[in-house]
Amino acid sequence: MSGGQPKVPAPFSCTYSPNIPELLQQLNCTLALSTYQAGKVVLLSSLDGERLIQLPRTFRKPMGIALEGHKMAIATLDEAIVLANSPELAQHYTPKPATYDALYMPRATYYTGQVDIHDLEWGAAGLYAVNTSFSCICRIDDNYSFTPFWKPSFISKLAHEDRCHLNGMAMAEGRPRFASAFNTGDSRQSWRENITETGVLIDIHSNEIIAGGLPMPHSPRLFDGRLFVLLSASGELAEVDIDSGKTKPVCRLDGFVRGMCRCEDYVFVGLSRLRQNSSTFAKLPFAHQAKQAGIAVVHLPTGALSGFIRYQSSVDEIYDVRVLPGLRRPNILNPYEAQHRLGLSTPEATYWANPPSDH
Repeated sequence: MSGGQPKVPAPFSCTYSPNIPELLQQLNCTLALSTYQAGKVVLLSSLDGERLIQLPRTFRKPMGIALEGHKMAIATLDEAIVLANSPELAQHYTPKPATYDALYMPRATYYTGQVDIHDLEWGAAGLYAVNTSFSCICRIDDNYSFTPFWKPSFISKLAHEDRCHLNGMAMAEGRPRFASAFNTGDSRQSWRENITETGVLIDIHSNEIIAGGLPMPHSPRLFDGRLFVLLSASGELAEVDIDSGKTKPVCRLDGFVRGMCRCEDYVFVGLSRLRQNSSTFAKLPFAHQAKQAGIAVVHLPTGALSGFIRYQSSVDEIYDVRVLPGLRRPNILNPYEAQHRLGLSTPEATYWANPPSDH
């Protein structure tokens, strides 16, 4: 027997399948995840196809992440922060020059107030957000805290009451097309009753419910015209027949699934550790197995589990997972620290300014 205390894992320690670094290199992408519980957006990149390297960056309760071209937006506690990638600033990033191939710099902040934004997406009219507190999908701009775009037909009025726990949206042709919610209630936090049995998917165009009785649906996504959703309370990635509403399991992941994106034939799914003090989560069929957060990789054509990333420390709950295509090792700066103020961009040039003097 050896004495002493057991070794505590370093912050953000993770284990992963040996094929993951090679797969990310093959797909020529980096993964971004948001963990509101840890207050971080984490970038996971392959280093020479042999090991993963992480860059955790602080944001206040980060939730949905939206990507379009060179832009990224992050929903936080009471703001939506817009960042823009500058490869030129990345190349000359003062602390580590010639290290990164991208650098997401804060460029604008929308002050939404605490409306509990979940999914966030770029669309033809700008930023769309699932406004969970007000049970609606809204647009985010510089005119108001938010501009309502759509609410379910069963919600009688906008109120700061999180009536049905509207949480996810799937985009099509630049507009929200499908939405997920935990129930069809119209009173304050009505969704907390029978939480694992009352979830719905809603066709936003027709305002009709296309699938019901779902176990805590999250992260609806359209992949090549096919609708997929994560069923968090059963630990499944499922495909939904848009016409019949029938769901077909693609892969069972035995964990609380939330946050999903695709790159080529692979789908990356967020896994959260179940809250130990939650009476609701304790009843889930995989409660004894969901002890680690991470990312599962599913080969979509076959439904086979292709690999995983599992956190040993720091990360317990993941909200969103996104693919940053074409980026091998990106960096991101938050708006809270001084470094980002020195990176200056114009349409023609970029500059790293000198730090201000003390006098």
